[in-house]
Amino acid sequence: MKLGGYVIHGNNRDTLGACLESLRAVCDEVVALDSRSTDGSVELARSMGVRSVSHSWRGYGAARAAAMDALGPCDYVFYLDSDERLAPEALSVIRAWRDSNPAEPAYRLPCRDWAEINGHRFRYRTHWRARLVRRDAAIWRPEMIVHEALPRMRAPRLHAPIDHRFATSLEGRAEKEERYALLWAVRAFAEGRRLKPAALQRPAHLIRDCLMHGALWRGGLDALRLAWAVSNYHSAKYRHLRVLRQGGFPELRKAFDEGRYGEVFALVREERTRAP
Repeated sequence: MKLGGYVIHGNNRDTLGACLESLRAVCDEVVALDSRSTDGSVELARSMGVRSVSHSWRGYGAARAAAMDALGPCDYVFYLDSDERLAPEALSVIRAWRDSNPAEPAYRLPCRDWAEINGHRFRYRTHWRARLVRRDAAIWRPEMIVHEALPRMRAPRLHAPIDHRFATSLEGRAEKEERYALLWAVRAFAEGRRLKPAALQRPAHLIRDCLMHGALWRGGLDALRLAWAVSNYHSAKYRHLRVLRQGGFPELRKAFDEGRYGEVFALVREERTRAP
């Protein structure tokens, strides 16, 4: 069984090396898709024997499709974000999985989100993501501009933990959540997704992460502050969706409808700059 691997990166030299080491440890071939970095990330990838492919940023769907095109023939594909790495115990689990003649369309791995806030490092939460995907099921399209855009599919769990450098500052995480929320809303509007009560989303997800996922017990007040910033994503995306339904963000809607996905990201950044 042949396993291909890839990572999409920009200016991520500080975390990219560990990510590539993880991919190389379990994959037969690895591609690093570079979205025009300027910090030496390309040179780092090449120094590690990884093939680097340049790609103009047009969203996650287009980037993942380009990475798949760059990979040679393989049975399954495994991908990490540039700020992720496999935990040491995951290596033997994935190697055993490879020897087990897997056949499912996808397998979900636990992603452990780590926070480093004010010198305090703690595990914020663990959630499961489909990261080992059979080649014929690993289909991304350009309109899938946001993270984790694969359709839902049967995906058993594989206990091979991924460690994710999730947050290094409250402000940076909050800004990213707002940006992702608007991107999600643009795509959701095009798909005709239904609205949910925005006011209920933030408290529900705050309770989920702090209590059900245990962030509060591990991170204390830093975890509570982070959860408040992260939970805004879930209310903001429905606030934005309501505005779109009322005719708001016309340039964004037009750019998405016309397939100008690179401009969608640029316009979202402009919207966040104008936001109070």
